Amino acid sequence: MSRGGHSKAKSDDVERKCIVTGEVAPTAGLIRFVVGPDDRVYPDILGKLPGRGMYVTANRAMLEAATKGQFSRSAKQAVSIPDGLVDEVERQVARHALDLIALTRKSGRAVCGFEKVKGWLAGSENVRVLLQASDGSERGKAKLWTPEGARYFGCFTSEELGLAFGRGSVIHGALSTGKLSNRVVEEATKLRGLREIDGDNVSAGKDKEAK
Repeated sequence: MSRGGHSKAKSDDVERKCIVTGEVAPTAGLIRFVVGPDDRVYPDILGKLPGRGMYVTANRAMLEAATKGQFSRSAKQAVSIPDGLVDEVERQVARHALDLIALTRKSGRAVCGFEKVKGWLAGSENVRVLLQASDGSERGKAKLWTPEGARYFGCFTSEELGLAFGRGSVIHGALSTGKLSNRVVEEATKLRGLREIDGDNVSAGKDKEAK
């Protein structure tokens, strides 16, 4: 157990109840919040802050609902909600996901650029994640496919992916299998919910067999 009693067990092994829906789900799909000494609600994206955690489904609508009294009811006390809390959660989740993508790149398990990504998809590389910028050309994105068992995310902008890959902008990226890539999947899934993007249903993200 870590400081404040928060378990160090893997998030996909731990379940908590969403204070909005009342449903129990793995913490991998939830955002943790704590109440600080000043009675303000703080997001705990990394799950390290001390105190009793309050969990909300990683979805913008659910977070907005939580700010309308659910935090106070869960904490059993009056709490203050910072202005722009939901936007701050989105910002922090995006930053964490991009940091993980950058670490994956530095470990040699990620590539960017249409031709390199296409090569990985068509070759022997075991791709875990296909990334395509939300503001990229739909025609260009449709030329790539999501391998069986891989995950597709189109919730990042080209500028954000550029930051993760150390370039000005990036439209296409791919991550190979590994622990870091699994963590990217977890955080990107949260971000997709926060940005209300159904990334698995856009044309470029549909699973297609390589030809």
